[in-house]
Amino acid sequence: MTITPGNPDDPKAVDPADGGVTTADTPDPGQDVSADRRFFGHPLALANLFSVELWERFSFYGMQAVMAYYLYYSLAEGGLGLPKEAATSIIGAYGGMVYLACVGGAWIADRVLGAERTLFFAACTVMLGHIALALIPGLAGVVVGLVLVALGSGGVKTAATSVVGSLYRRDDPRADAGFSIFYMGVNIGALVGPLLTGLAQTTIGFHWAFGLAAIGMALGLGIYVTGRKNLPASANVVPTPLTPGAWQRPVGIVVGAVVVIALLFVFGVLTAENLSTAVAIVVALIAIALFTLLLRSPKVSADERSRTRAYIPMWLASVVFWSLFQQQFTVVTLYTDERLDRMLGGWEMPIAWVNSLEPFFVIVLAPLFAILWTRLGERGPSTPVKFAIGAGGMGVAFLLFLPWAGGTGNTTPVLAIVLIMLVFALAEMNLSPVGLSLSTRIGPDAFRSQSVALFYLSVSLGSTLAGTMAGFYDPSTEGTYFSVIGIAALVLGGVLLALAPWVRRAMRGVR
Repeated sequence: MTITPGNPDDPKAVDPADGGVTTADTPDPGQDVSADRRFFGHPLALANLFSVELWERFSFYGMQAVMAYYLYYSLAEGGLGLPKEAATSIIGAYGGMVYLACVGGAWIADRVLGAERTLFFAACTVMLGHIALALIPGLAGVVVGLVLVALGSGGVKTAATSVVGSLYRRDDPRADAGFSIFYMGVNIGALVGPLLTGLAQTTIGFHWAFGLAAIGMALGLGIYVTGRKNLPASANVVPTPLTPGAWQRPVGIVVGAVVVIALLFVFGVLTAENLSTAVAIVVALIAIALFTLLLRSPKVSADERSRTRAYIPMWLASVVFWSLFQQQFTVVTLYTDERLDRMLGGWEMPIAWVNSLEPFFVIVLAPLFAILWTRLGERGPSTPVKFAIGAGGMGVAFLLFLPWAGGTGNTTPVLAIVLIMLVFALAEMNLSPVGLSLSTRIGPDAFRSQSVALFYLSVSLGSTLAGTMAGFYDPSTEGTYFSVIGIAALVLGGVLLALAPWVRRAMRGVR
């Protein structure tokens, strides 16, 4: 699948069968929208894609902001009463599944449906997942809902990026700005989602919060469907369609995997507490297999093999970054509940609102970083240096918890978590925007899709590790937890910084 993430130095570019569609909603086969300038100088279809991504992220982050609390809050509080270790493990495994599903979403778009239809059906799947969470009580609703949302979100993330790319010709100078507008929708959705679902959770309950996420996704889908006719015909192209009979193997693999997973749960090998660790092992093995393929294939030239080797330390830095960054939804969630003083005067801030702080800072900082990188030009930091700053920056963020470590009860001031989330955002500005773009430029020509898959696997592995690592967090020993993780991230950032000159040489012309 061709993925066009936009300018790698633009922090706003983060940071992922017709099936009942009427003829009126299907793009004209001869339609070319590249000359369209009806949406702030961009094709009108960008407005639809902006909308569906905004509402998908609204529902995704809105649900994720309250999910951990739903899992471990007591029955009297409206939750399921699971152990906290199980709750954070489930959240980590879910995060890993989302980005693992990106690989599957790209395959479906390339081989079966095309990007536009994949986007439509994936968004429908997300909506069904939120409906399941809202209407099905207990763990059954969690299992059905999270699986559907993970699979759907993976498809939306890859297909939407591809469809946005189809709006522009390869030499269109508007493409970078178009992706910046598109990804601004991601951050707006991530900002507003936790605010509204968090308020709903504290006032009328968890299932209403999940229902609000479903309504948001339904609204985005409705807006998108009305404008599907504005999309170019290329968005419906299936680049490498499956040959007759070729579907049997992938279907067999999926069915076999589902059966194996079910049996592992039945016999107690897989549990809620070790789910994130199990997913992490699977993702790590897949990543090792992909790196081995890229390094040993006779289709890879000497220069491409050198670039792949250079990517390994940056890939590891990406894993470390995401394993800390995604703790917003595991450790920081527990910390907010048990250690943060959320009283503002006589009013208690909804617990999920903390999850809106980081996307708020991203929205504020993104244009400033865009100006900074543009002015610095060639004098700006190279890609490996940015990766080092991103990983090390997360280490600094975790060390900032230390002044309040060892306290009792909810005594950490809100301003402390505001500062920490600001550092989260600063770290993200240095690593997340360049990650996907780098994967499209550094990979061998014969394995473009696999190279992009490696980036998503780094996010997947980091997300699952965020769930596993949360099992070691205990408020009574939080000083040790934050110290070890913070120092380890700083050391890894320092190692990558020292390796930066070698990495740049080994990248053979890729900046």
